[in-house]
Amino acid sequence: MHNDLAEKFGIRYPIFAFTPSEHVAAAVSRAGGLGVLGCVRFNDAEELDAVLNWMDENTDGKPYGVDVVMPAKIPTEGSAVDLDKLIPAEHRAFVNRTLDELGVPPLSDDVEHNTGVLGWLHSVARAQLDVAFKHRPALIANALGSPPKDVIDEAHQHGVPVAALAGAVPHALSHVENGVDIVIAQGYEAGGHTGEIASMVLVPEIVDAVGDSASVLAAGGIGSGRQVAAAMALGAQGVWMGSYWLTAAEYRLGSAEKGTSATQRALLAATSSDTVRSRIYSGKPARLLKTKWTEAWSKPGAPDALPMPLQNILVAEAHQRIVAAENPEVVAMPAGQIVGRMNEIRPVADSMADLVA
Repeated sequence: MHNDLAEKFGIRYPIFAFTPSEHVAAAVSRAGGLGVLGCVRFNDAEELDAVLNWMDENTDGKPYGVDVVMPAKIPTEGSAVDLDKLIPAEHRAFVNRTLDELGVPPLSDDVEHNTGVLGWLHSVARAQLDVAFKHRPALIANALGSPPKDVIDEAHQHGVPVAALAGAVPHALSHVENGVDIVIAQGYEAGGHTGEIASMVLVPEIVDAVGDSASVLAAGGIGSGRQVAAAMALGAQGVWMGSYWLTAAEYRLGSAEKGTSATQRALLAATSSDTVRSRIYSGKPARLLKTKWTEAWSKPGAPDALPMPLQNILVAEAHQRIVAAENPEVVAMPAGQIVGRMNEIRPVADSMADLVA
């Protein structure tokens, strides 16, 4: 499986693992892939700096990447307090009423309430990149397409290639025109922000369209060595995997620090039919695990999702309450259709060994 792209990054296998967990990302890099840390959860630059220091020290000198969220169109800016004022009262009432109906209790008085993930903001993503460039990222990825041209140029000045997700050929061609080095062809099956074209159709379309102008990673519906091989047969130079790592033993975010979390239990029980594509997570279409929370938003009378970043600020405390409630039937988690293969908690090294066997 070692190829030119793997050689370029100094990794054994062209397996790129997106994860919000630094522990999972580091484990993937140590196991021969490229762990890519999702930075959107970091509101504070100092916190990200500390985590990247940890990555520097716990990857055995192996490369890793970082992933930011920079919408092509700069969304409404401002502090969480400023943006909070833009959220309609009826949306807040719906969220509170739904949580009550689902039996999700309020947060205790001694818990700091989450005001929203400001990592969705353009300015915060830029600050995250400023921090990242002080470390040793081998890749900068943007979850919402091509970052601004000056960001791409800055990355290249640091000798760091840039990757961007694409859900259609025009997106991919635009990325290449802007100077992106790697196009991540993310199919409809994928978790998180995703388009409407399935991977089997999308990957060869994008491979043919970009030609030698950029490398292509396949994303969506990949959770086994057979599916990795299929992606390569379609012309991709490697794979980008995200949902697959949510059930890694090293995943310690949220209540997973205390053992198997409610979210992980929900993922383990889910089939490939148990996801839904919705705007309720961030304001942009994203594939989520189907639960009583997502179903409530699809019922008659439910409000439409707000645009990014307002939707995330609206549901931020709700997500915090849902995590604390520890109910597998009521979770809010992006996940792809590959969730049907995620049937056990396994160390990253074991999962990587299976992928390349």
